[in-house]
Amino acid sequence: MKSEFYFPSKDGNTEIHTIEWKPEGEVKAVLQMCHGMVEYIERYDEFAQYLCGQGIYVVGNDHLGHGKSIQSKSEYGFFHEKYGNACVLSDIHTLRQRTMKKYPEVPYFMLGHSMGSVFLRQYIQTYGSGLSGALLIGVVAEQPRAALRFGQFLCRAIAMIRGWHYRSKLVDQVVTGSFNKKYKPARTRADWVTGDQDKLDAYVADPLCSFVFTVNAYYHLLEGMLKMQKKESVFMIPKTLPILFAAGTDDPVGGFGKGVRKIYEKYKAAGIRDVSLRLYAGDRHELLNERDRQQVTEDLYHWVEERVK
Repeated sequence: MKSEFYFPSKDGNTEIHTIEWKPEGEVKAVLQMCHGMVEYIERYDEFAQYLCGQGIYVVGNDHLGHGKSIQSKSEYGFFHEKYGNACVLSDIHTLRQRTMKKYPEVPYFMLGHSMGSVFLRQYIQTYGSGLSGALLIGVVAEQPRAALRFGQFLCRAIAMIRGWHYRSKLVDQVVTGSFNKKYKPARTRADWVTGDQDKLDAYVADPLCSFVFTVNAYYHLLEGMLKMQKKESVFMIPKTLPILFAAGTDDPVGGFGKGVRKIYEKYKAAGIRDVSLRLYAGDRHELLNERDRQQVTEDLYHWVEERVK
């Protein structure tokens, strides 16, 4: 059974749109999903329906400035002027708390794709206790701190003149402009997203996947990356928390697998006992929309199933 509901955001103004997929029979586990940048939770329906059919309750919300979690169209790609990163994290935690009240004794897993993996990596540093596992897919490779700081400086400078709702083509180009380079001559603006041409065309044509992030959202996304990359951050994650990293070898966001492997090695070196890495040859950014998505879906399900106690 699929249904939707809303809950108040930590920003104090927005109602957060949420979808839940509830199995007909016994609920064996819960999976809470955190979607990526410039998309929305409904795009995960195929994946969620499969898991739901396996007895897993799936739930996920549209982050601030995405999908139906807006007050007006001007809010697309905007988080919160002062506390954007913190508000998104708080909304994720609110949904977990609400869901745990429904299923207090059921193993609880969380999944983060792309930008969602940035939020989830931060989340497990503070709230990892009590989780049965974290799945990080379409993982964002770590960047030099100086580059992240410069990006924030650029966002602040533009905001001083244009305001925090401004959509800067310059900042957007700096952050995402290199992603399509491998695929030149590119057929679309987003060939890096998936090799499945039907899924790619649907993505490019979707207005909810086509807006430009505001300098506000870029600033706070970079803030989140700085926090998750702090040297001490990995040691804040519970050593007993199972973690899976999954990415495509043709995904520029993850450094074509090399950046993801570096993060995996860092987590292993920190003493996390159950950390896994799966790299899918030839896959691009959206594993759940790739040509081999059925195999990816089954792999993610089996990883969860093995850790359901």
